[in-house]
Amino acid sequence: MGGVKADEIELLVELLGKYPLESLRKIASAEGLDYYRLKRIYDRYYGKYLVVSAIYNIRLLGLKSFVGFLSVPADRILEVAVRMTKNPFIGYVNPAFGFKNGLSIIFYVPKNQVKDIDEMLSKYSDDFEYYEVWAYPPPKKPKRWGDWELSYDYAVLMDILKWDARTPIKRIAERLGKTRPTVRYMINRLREKGILAGFYPLVDMNIHDRGVIGIASELNEEVLERFKDYEISIGYLPGRGYFLEWFFSSKEDIGEKVLEFSAYVEKILIEYFEQSFKELNDNNKKTAMQRMVKKDGSGYRSILEF
Repeated sequence: MGGVKADEIELLVELLGKYPLESLRKIASAEGLDYYRLKRIYDRYYGKYLVVSAIYNIRLLGLKSFVGFLSVPADRILEVAVRMTKNPFIGYVNPAFGFKNGLSIIFYVPKNQVKDIDEMLSKYSDDFEYYEVWAYPPPKKPKRWGDWELSYDYAVLMDILKWDARTPIKRIAERLGKTRPTVRYMINRLREKGILAGFYPLVDMNIHDRGVIGIASELNEEVLERFKDYEISIGYLPGRGYFLEWFFSSKEDIGEKVLEFSAYVEKILIEYFEQSFKELNDNNKKTAMQRMVKKDGSGYRSILEF
């Protein structure tokens, strides 16, 4: 991990999980920590390896989330990724090899545009598969799908908070051309509507340089205990099964990982987190919501426009 000390990252994640928006002095005082040591750790890692990000309930925004896998020739992978990351509805793109050789993606689709997914993906590949994915465990009684019912300024605000929720209110107000009380009102309104679910520290996925993705029709929860020392992400695929993703380092034996993880899934591939793709994804992510939403706030643009 390039000189990253895991215990320091873990400390920062723990503290920012408890105090996502508080100042470092308040955090140090509340936890009885040395402020200057905390500041050194924060300055070393924050914004580089982790960030506090706003978490949104996209169901209330009328968006559905998907994972997709596209076959792309090796010599065209970067070129296709560049084109894909100009589409704000595509959240992440990374090289991946296994049951599909090419690209692994996460993307979001307005509920009334799901019918257009095949046409959108066919712009990039003639061989692909995709699955709708929900958070795990899935809710017993899912809430209704909402709609975009906010002004365009909220899209800009949501991008800022998603990119770095610790951005000072003063800077957000300057960016939006509004007063600080107005910005606080807008944030509280997102909370009251249930759209803003909270603020959480997110470790950059590229702190790991490899991942194993698996699709399983059934979930063996033994996997959580057996691989508890790994960062694992699980998603529910409605009517299809489960999506599992393990993150690890290329210093570990990839063949061994595939053998270990394949016991729990029916389909598997290896995902590669490269710096050039991180930059593409980050550049897309910074302004994604404001490019999804129409400038007049009347709803979403078409996923086929890009």
